[in-house]
Amino acid sequence: MNIITIEHISKVYNVGDTDVFALRDVSLTIDKNEYVAIMGPSGSGKSTLMNMLGCLDTPSGGKYDFKGKNVSAMTDNDLASIRNKEIGFVFQTFNLLSRSDALHNVELPLIYAGLPAHERRERAKQALVDVGLEQRIHHKPNELSGGQRQRVAIARALVTSPSIILADEPTGNLDSKTGEEIMILFNHIHEAGNTIILVTHEEYIAKHADRIIRLRDGYVHSDEKVTDRYIPEYK
Repeated sequence: MNIITIEHISKVYNVGDTDVFALRDVSLTIDKNEYVAIMGPSGSGKSTLMNMLGCLDTPSGGKYDFKGKNVSAMTDNDLASIRNKEIGFVFQTFNLLSRSDALHNVELPLIYAGLPAHERRERAKQALVDVGLEQRIHHKPNELSGGQRQRVAIARALVTSPSIILADEPTGNLDSKTGEEIMILFNHIHEAGNTIILVTHEEYIAKHADRIIRLRDGYVHSDEKVTDRYIPEYK
């Protein structure tokens, strides 16, 4: 089952009198429970594509269907609803509220969704247990290590039971050992049935996925299954 279908997408930015193409004629599909890595050098269009997939931006041309609905024709409110309910975001910089504890940070998407306080607290607690932070529920970000902060961010991404997890350089601010622990967690999440789209510039990180889409100069340069996938050891 296709969750994402992109047909001949382009994105053009007007810089003064010049049109700059960030994406050119990009077509792809992503199925339920796929684990996809998007790679490319600086300026290749991978950040633009990530923003498009995450409904943070809309295409200049072409069509983007998310679960059978045309994203290109949606209102800002429709896009906000998809971002909150259907997409779990994980960022390199964690994007946590510094004055709030882990529980409140994970609760936030449920607050925006209008869930009752008791239900959202229970779901947030369970999400933190699922990422191994049951002993850190009431700790604030400055009381947590980098890896623990990223686990809070992953719990926040999972708490709405989204259709996809969109992770942008999720190990970029972590040392290699902690990064590996986070990739082990992503493997667990994928095996539990979640669809993961991972944006990275690291070949080693990309090879944790089942499929790598490589961009160059705004085009899809290659789209291939990973034949030598790196499966991390569970700890």
